[in-house]
Amino acid sequence: MKIAHLVSQIQQKRSFLCVGLDTDLEKIPKHLLKEDDPIFEFNKAIIDATHPFCVAYKPNIAFYEAYGLQGWQSLERTMEYLNANHPNIFTIADAKRGDIGNTSTRYAKAFFETLNFDSITVAPYMGRDSVEPFLEFENRHTILLALTSNDGAFDFQTRKLGEHELYQEVIKTSKGYKNANRLMYVVGATKADYLKEIRTMVPNSFLLVPGVGAQGGSLEEVCRFGLNSEVGLLVNSSRGILYASQDKDFAAKAGEQAAGLQQLMEVELKKANLIT
Repeated sequence: MKIAHLVSQIQQKRSFLCVGLDTDLEKIPKHLLKEDDPIFEFNKAIIDATHPFCVAYKPNIAFYEAYGLQGWQSLERTMEYLNANHPNIFTIADAKRGDIGNTSTRYAKAFFETLNFDSITVAPYMGRDSVEPFLEFENRHTILLALTSNDGAFDFQTRKLGEHELYQEVIKTSKGYKNANRLMYVVGATKADYLKEIRTMVPNSFLLVPGVGAQGGSLEEVCRFGLNSEVGLLVNSSRGILYASQDKDFAAKAGEQAAGLQQLMEVELKKANLIT
């Protein structure tokens, strides 16, 4: 998907909401466990209820790999359903891959070609030759882990390297990669006070921002420091939407939660004069 198309969807829906499909069989409503493919049936219902309010979906790959072949088949069915019924919605494989070049190429083919994702999250620790294979794919996007929302982010990501902290060095170095215009960055909502500095480093890049809601991040602060002229944000919510109800009304309640976030995002977009 081209960035211009994503921006158009954000403007039309007045939303930059990403729904994380972190589907856990221990948390979904019990009546779905009777289905042949409970993960897919849950995802389908969530998608049907939330797609008017979001511009992206982000399956966390670990939640599918954990169930072996059946989980992988559920992921395939979910992606087939999304691409067939909602081709205008941006899709993110939250896989956090990154390995030597030929291995990264295979990861890229798996997610961009076989599963037809628009983007994938990638760990930058192994450097240029582990990231650039993902950037070879036209109209596909690589979302580099920069400053994550977990507490352990402070173990390494904010350590000083000379004049810069490590996450700043990651961003600065990655801007020199081949096809760097296809990069996006993960910046946790719980690190919103860092966003101002990050925006000066990558003023035009999209930022994927997890951590709003259950993890305590503030949407208002994220918008204050993170919005750019094309919005430039995808704010993710997972648990707060997926598990809004454990009963048969789970999809309706998920839709209500997504609609509520969309309304808050519309307010922020208007405050920033990005929509009228």
